[in-house]
Amino acid sequence: MDKPQIILHSQKSVNYTVFDVKWIPTSAKFISLGNHARGTGALDIFEITHGDIAVVSQHEKPSAFKCGTFGASPTREKRHLATGNFDGYIQVWDLEKIETPIYSVKGHKEIINAIDAVGGLGIGQGAPEIATASRDGSVHIWDTRQAHAAVASMEPAEGETKRDCWAVCFGNAFNSSERVVCAGYDNGDVKLFDLRSMSLRWETNIKNGVCCLEFDRKDIEMNKLVATTLESKIHVFDMKTQHQEKGFASVVEKAHNSTVWIGRHLPQNRDVFMTCGGSGSYYLWKYNYPEKRTMTQTDKTEVGVAGTLTLLQNIGLSSQPASAFDWSLDKAGLACTSAFDQTVRVLITTKLNSI
Repeated sequence: MDKPQIILHSQKSVNYTVFDVKWIPTSAKFISLGNHARGTGALDIFEITHGDIAVVSQHEKPSAFKCGTFGASPTREKRHLATGNFDGYIQVWDLEKIETPIYSVKGHKEIINAIDAVGGLGIGQGAPEIATASRDGSVHIWDTRQAHAAVASMEPAEGETKRDCWAVCFGNAFNSSERVVCAGYDNGDVKLFDLRSMSLRWETNIKNGVCCLEFDRKDIEMNKLVATTLESKIHVFDMKTQHQEKGFASVVEKAHNSTVWIGRHLPQNRDVFMTCGGSGSYYLWKYNYPEKRTMTQTDKTEVGVAGTLTLLQNIGLSSQPASAFDWSLDKAGLACTSAFDQTVRVLITTKLNSI
């Protein structure tokens, strides 16, 4: 089997710290979100042209941006970008009229660390909902078609220690009523909330701060969940079978020799994902399923069986930590990424169809 190769296609320096990058649907363009030294927000649009990265437009906003998603955009053509900023605001922008947001609400008391969305762009059933996670310890669910209030909230109980929530993602959105949201916290807690029953479905602790969470697909019944953490750990949970006491089976891998900031599944193959580390390194993985994903115990209960991970390729791109990574939905292997060296990059990963 030919091994995939991760190739640096092009790169461009910017004059601000980049916290997130996202491909604009059905285009050769991507956006970067970040923080100018003076504390204002940067929202730049780039385009791949003639083998290089060209600046299409640059926009400065009053508050620094931390994260963004196109996942709740009504259509792939409308390209509505939802963002979370340092002042706790969730905002939605029409990239054709970017002067003022089409939706803006003070959603959190502190910085919004992470954002995810489902129901738009054909990724998942039901309403185009947005999830935000904040330093204030809460996770809120928003529907921009409704009034400026969260449609659901997961917050620390009164008297409970408030934990900084670093990661959030949607999953299980395979019909109009089912939906889960998973949240990760600075103390290693991972909590899975069922939005249909509005209950805590599962929780565990993986001992290190949870930097990133992502289901391999949002619009199918839960299959796998990747969690990346401080201190070099990657956890992959098999979400097919939940045992009442043991929860979900998982495999743990150590990599990057640094914090694993990001984990992103390849849209065209849910068993392949990229992780990005604090050392500026990028690792491409493949998940291998076991012969049987469930095992019947002596008490007749079923427990999940975890698979294994194969490292397909790795590359070092920066002396600074990676800050964001996004695969293209439209072209397999095309990705944009950023690091804390104030540089955005475009990568091409080859031979993915031979895996």
